[in-house]
Amino acid sequence: MKLKTKDLLTVDEISSKEFLELIDFSIKLKKENKTVKEKPLLKNKTLAMLFGKPSTRTRVSFEIGMLQLGGHTVNLSLNEMQHSRGESVEDTAKTLSRYVDAIVARVYEHSFIEKLAKHATVPVINGLSNSYHPCQTLADLMTIKEHKKKFKDLKIAWIGDGNNVCNSLIFGCSKTQTQIVIATPKGFEPNPEVVKKSSKYTVVDLTTDPKSAVKDADIVMTDTFTSIHMSDPKRTEKFLPSFQVNDSLMEKAKNDAIFMHCLPAKREQEVTSSVIDGPQSVVWDEAENRLHTQKALLLSLLSI
Repeated sequence: MKLKTKDLLTVDEISSKEFLELIDFSIKLKKENKTVKEKPLLKNKTLAMLFGKPSTRTRVSFEIGMLQLGGHTVNLSLNEMQHSRGESVEDTAKTLSRYVDAIVARVYEHSFIEKLAKHATVPVINGLSNSYHPCQTLADLMTIKEHKKKFKDLKIAWIGDGNNVCNSLIFGCSKTQTQIVIATPKGFEPNPEVVKKSSKYTVVDLTTDPKSAVKDADIVMTDTFTSIHMSDPKRTEKFLPSFQVNDSLMEKAKNDAIFMHCLPAKREQEVTSSVIDGPQSVVWDEAENRLHTQKALLLSLLSI
């Protein structure tokens, strides 16, 4: 498949049709994983990976994905690039565009990603910024499709911080017509513009009550209460104990509800070990699916 957009920065760049096709393409690649490895679809293609933040799943899934597709990666730490000595994002983008076929960047400020995409002539993928995490949303919705076989008439309960992962997830729900209820402490709501825009296409409800949010939920999701770009050591105290996903809270969701977490998890804070390691948890499928959605995304952006 071919995406009309040059870049993936938020999820909103993709139409509903493209989003659904990308999820199905990801599932197809997963099922045909061995066969795909034998076909170097991205032979001689190179992906530059810019990291300003720590990474496990993003780094490994993109690197292994390119390897399996016959391509190459160049791992670049922003602290070791000329950008750290004052070279502009614009000049960095123009230079890299002369060397590589695509760029993925995992950074703090979303404005960095926007500038990079504006001045690069090759596709730019947001591997995470302080505002959005579109790659995670693709893997999340793929995991839901695998386990629930559909999107419509499903309810996601997001518990915790209305952060970058939550913002992109809301866009993902708008593309799939999946209902989402977001329970956050007052002052920790997701981006209001994202909520407003997505509410035109699906149900997006905000609440401060986790118990009401998980009622009749098909999927319960959470994330860390302190993201990489947050420095307030007392931030977690504002979420505990009410916003912890534990056995008691999961019991209020549907009997066949699944639990999801983008990882890394701070066990016994946003989620208990009994839940993340329990029978309703699909977090390891979710983590694996980063690989398959990344491959589908790269193939689609590079018009293969």
